[in-house]
Amino acid sequence: MSLRDDYKNKLRGLNEAAKAVMAGDSVYLGGNAAAPMAVMRALSERVNELRNVTLNNVLLMGEDPFSKVGMEKAFHHNSLFVGPGDRDSVNDGRSSYVPIHFHQIPKSIRSGVIKVDVAIVQCSPPDDHGFMSLGVEVLASKAAIEVAKTVIVQVNAQMPRVLGDSFVHISKATYIVETDEPLIELTQKEPTEVERRIGGFIADMIPDGATLQLGIGGVPDAVLSLLKGKKDLGIHTEMISEGLMKALEQGIITGSKKTLHPGKIVGTFILGSRTLYDIVNDNPLLELHPVDHTNDPAVIAQNENMIAINSAIEVDLTGQVCSDSIGPYIFSGFGGQVDFIRGAAASKGGKPIIAFPSTTQNESLSRIVPKLKEGSGVVTTRADVHYVVTEFGVAELWGRNLQERAKSLIKIAHPNFRESLEKEAKLRNLI
Repeated sequence: MSLRDDYKNKLRGLNEAAKAVMAGDSVYLGGNAAAPMAVMRALSERVNELRNVTLNNVLLMGEDPFSKVGMEKAFHHNSLFVGPGDRDSVNDGRSSYVPIHFHQIPKSIRSGVIKVDVAIVQCSPPDDHGFMSLGVEVLASKAAIEVAKTVIVQVNAQMPRVLGDSFVHISKATYIVETDEPLIELTQKEPTEVERRIGGFIADMIPDGATLQLGIGGVPDAVLSLLKGKKDLGIHTEMISEGLMKALEQGIITGSKKTLHPGKIVGTFILGSRTLYDIVNDNPLLELHPVDHTNDPAVIAQNENMIAINSAIEVDLTGQVCSDSIGPYIFSGFGGQVDFIRGAAASKGGKPIIAFPSTTQNESLSRIVPKLKEGSGVVTTRADVHYVVTEFGVAELWGRNLQERAKSLIKIAHPNFRESLEKEAKLRNLI
């Protein structure tokens, strides 16, 4: 059978494709800007027919039809990274959260720990050889496709063809649904003055020829905006963002000194504007790979001078980092923070950095605290933390005792809270 005939034979309408999901099935959904929204909407309309369908997902952007009250008898999210769409349902018990390092997600799927009967992903139209690109997110989709009995591919005419280890052949699809709809976009905000001060401290820590990992938000964008004058920087990251592309246009990022994937920008998903999606389309400068490659600490460490920049919700005076919850309230997930902190720590010349504004809620709460809130989870242990950066400076913690750590962290706390932090530290014999 020709590729064209195979493609046509697998074409289905949205409702027909959604009927492939049966009661009791465990489903993997592509996430971020590659969430297969059209198939998801069609599947959600079967709420009165289905029961006990598990939906395994990483971050879902946009409106999530499965998290609405009343859907829980039919659909249950098993979230590997919680976002705005499923945050409420996770915290009220209608959905579940799986604490897991990103690089271990494909292994959990292939081993059957996370069961996948049906994989639903979004791809670009096929090329002449029958290969469809997973587009703006690879992450764990390839692992899910490998093990699933049924693979539903939403082919979107507006999905860019992104290169790398990111392709699915027509022969792997059970059903194909054609759509032509805009991808989810993330609006970039200008960094605040506080974020720019943090970015300035971090920029000073980045040598020429370094390889960077940056996450989402104002601090990474501030860092990227303050790299003018740096030379031959490279990118090995989890997320590729708008700010990264702007730095590329300025000639700061060449990748020529990278010791792994030289000359290439490497990530596992892309999130930004339509302009960004157009830039990455069929662009040989950029590659997406499965997350068990991009986020494997042993792979990350092969990049010399690896600078990993991640954030936190709270850090206590001993250096414990909470970044997935506010007390017991689940806010996000482990993501790739520990993957990159440990990878950068093992890199020759590497620097693992935790960076965040020193306060929240209009400077009414310190994010450097005597102890984490009751119920908070430790994502990055105090033994893993090397550098902590706020708008007031840099604290070097690795190899330092608890007393030295407390003193360093108090110095970079907001001045309004330093006295109270000192009092607490004295009560605990940390000063």
